[in-house]
Amino acid sequence: MAIKNIIFATCLLLLSPLASCTKNTNQIYIVEFGGYDETQTQLHDENFHRSYLLSVKKESEEEAKGSFLYSYKHSMNGFAALLSKEEAKKMSEMEGVVSVHKSKRRMYSLQTTRSWEFVGLEGPLNPNWGDYQESSSHQKINNGQDLLSRAKYGQHIIVGMIDNGVWPESKSFSDEGMGPVPQKWKGICQNGTAFNSSHCNRKIIGARYYLQGYESQFGPLNEVEDYKSARDKDGHGTHTASIVAGRAVPSASAIGGFANGTASGGAPMARIAIYKACWPIKGKSKDEGNVCTDVDLLKAMDDAIGDGVDVLSISIGYKTPIPYKEDVIGKAALHGIRKNIVVACSAGNSGPLPQSLSNIAPWIITVGASTVDRSFVAPIKLQDGTIIQGRSITPVHMENSFYPLVLAREVELPGLPAKDSGFCLDNSLDPNKAKGKIVVCMRGEGERLKKGLEVERAGGVGFILGNNEILGNDVPCDPHFIPATAVSYQNVLKLIHYINSSSNPMAYILPGTTVLNTKPAPSVASFSSRGPNGIDPNILKPDIIAPGVDILAAWSAEDGPTRMTYQDKRVVKYNIFSGTSMSCPHVSAAAILLKAIHPTWTSAAIRSALITTAGTIDNTGNPLTDETGNPATPFAIADPGLVYDASYKDYLVYTCSFGVTQYFHATYNCPNSSSLPEPTDLNYPSIQIHRLNGTKNIKRTVTNVGKSSSVYMFSAKSPEEFSITATPNILEFNHVGQKISFNITVTAAKMGQIPNKYGPARYYFGWYAWTHQNHVVRSQVAVSFT
Repeated sequence: MAIKNIIFATCLLLLSPLASCTKNTNQIYIVEFGGYDETQTQLHDENFHRSYLLSVKKESEEEAKGSFLYSYKHSMNGFAALLSKEEAKKMSEMEGVVSVHKSKRRMYSLQTTRSWEFVGLEGPLNPNWGDYQESSSHQKINNGQDLLSRAKYGQHIIVGMIDNGVWPESKSFSDEGMGPVPQKWKGICQNGTAFNSSHCNRKIIGARYYLQGYESQFGPLNEVEDYKSARDKDGHGTHTASIVAGRAVPSASAIGGFANGTASGGAPMARIAIYKACWPIKGKSKDEGNVCTDVDLLKAMDDAIGDGVDVLSISIGYKTPIPYKEDVIGKAALHGIRKNIVVACSAGNSGPLPQSLSNIAPWIITVGASTVDRSFVAPIKLQDGTIIQGRSITPVHMENSFYPLVLAREVELPGLPAKDSGFCLDNSLDPNKAKGKIVVCMRGEGERLKKGLEVERAGGVGFILGNNEILGNDVPCDPHFIPATAVSYQNVLKLIHYINSSSNPMAYILPGTTVLNTKPAPSVASFSSRGPNGIDPNILKPDIIAPGVDILAAWSAEDGPTRMTYQDKRVVKYNIFSGTSMSCPHVSAAAILLKAIHPTWTSAAIRSALITTAGTIDNTGNPLTDETGNPATPFAIADPGLVYDASYKDYLVYTCSFGVTQYFHATYNCPNSSSLPEPTDLNYPSIQIHRLNGTKNIKRTVTNVGKSSSVYMFSAKSPEEFSITATPNILEFNHVGQKISFNITVTAAKMGQIPNKYGPARYYFGWYAWTHQNHVVRSQVAVSFT
């Protein structure tokens, strides 16, 4: 029940193309050697790697030294270096080298309080080290407080944050009352600009930064734009780290006093290791995005694996799915799985478009975003007395008076193209028409905050941000610079009707307030990337959703709440932010607590426990919905009793089906094609069948982690388009750790019974579950037809 209360089932900041700042004809290549053997440490040594580089750059030892970027020892056996095309070819022909491939110019990016209370984790604000009491490993988790206490608030677990740094002075990273750093820790606290070893403590136990890939492609870091250290000048990394493991800080609030309360991470006694691998786009405001190069990300994950982290939280991705052989996060994550590291990644912010997922490897927990039961209400009062609901965290308030209300298209400069009308784009409004008015600006083109700046430029006294039909009820909350609020699609239609039907429309934007226990919640955020899985249609993704909308957490003192570098000079200690970047660390924290309670569980078992016990019902008792109010599908939603386990070898065998195993383990010998399992037979805690024709049998195996003697009964729910059965349909266990296999049979209805209006690409959703007393182990099923 507690896991069910933690997470609910299943900031991509899109980048402009970036040109290299160097004219050097050399490019970054990643050189990989043979199979990974920890006993052959000399073959992973940096000097060994450098010797290969020197052999192709014989004319200049200095050039060889300057061309070497990174040595990879834990995520793979290899190195990154600047090579010419000819040198890369020569390197690929050398003995022991199995792969030389050019670094992709694909740029990864960051995917950008109440949330923990909402999901059922409540406990002492900041328990001291000596307050913990040992509890029986057989004690049942029956609520969030029990989970926290059994996990000892995550005290022995280390989470690695791959992000853009941390603001160590935040109260969220205090080490008061914490015990010694775990002995297993092997990392360092790297010195840099405005950051040295004194900034690490018993909470932030390590910090590193990675610039070689960034500077090789874009030239030296502009230290006005960011710190050449693990210090965060953006806010994103500080925010995500405090969501995972921040200490409880009473009376924390965002600008304007919104969301006032205690800000706390999900595992407040866990240790944090910072790996800064993301940097600003040169000459751009922070709100326009950031850059994380593949070689920097790979080295950050490589170090994290070697340093001894238990969980990796990665709120980074790409705007579309990446093939397995090119996915550096997926590659490194699989080597992390070998060390039993749980890897959680954000699904991306490219929703609600289908097939927009990031981080889809089956050994990664892929996390979508949902709302919580807290809202920031800023209604609009019309002169006829009508109240239109809106949402805002704008700290500036309108004088208590009515002002003329207009649509943006009514106060625009002449000659504006029709396609740009109504959006309050830069320099689109006529000050002679907009001055002294409240302007309604539609979403769909342009940036939300810049719309408010345009209204301010034109002399408007306030503005209302209106959702389009696609965005529906997913209303954003922003800290605007002038009085403002945002409304749903249905409410903006009401405003348009009022303006068009009134001879003198007038309105007043009321000050925003924080409202708790709003319903329904959770619902899937519109920005949360959706499936189906574009790389392997046999794996259902995302796995799970978690709070990712309007999350209060710690912030950098060097960035304003909007991240608009050149316009926003406001300083905050805590900020409200949204994105799958925020939902990912919620799942990471849940994984920390489970790992603390069950230290011998594999990462697959922990993922299974989270996915199969996740809730599918909101706080009104109805199924979870999406931004349109329709039921959410498992493409947006994703003490367990049973778990679906999988090993490192199982995942390697899975990669054999795609012919990409050499990119993960250069010397692994795949089974013969006749004995190679189908991808659908990977022991995953959900099922997806692409183009079902008739009947499909799928094997699954569960491991008993509950009571030693227990009997689980099968049940299923499916739409009329297909049926789900199990053989056997009763599982009898007589000891903990016992494994039992079963077959799931999915049978299509007659094709004539499937509505033609949906077309062949439509997916249908159901589930099956194994139940014993209070244990309900539910697996989602998604099916499309030929």
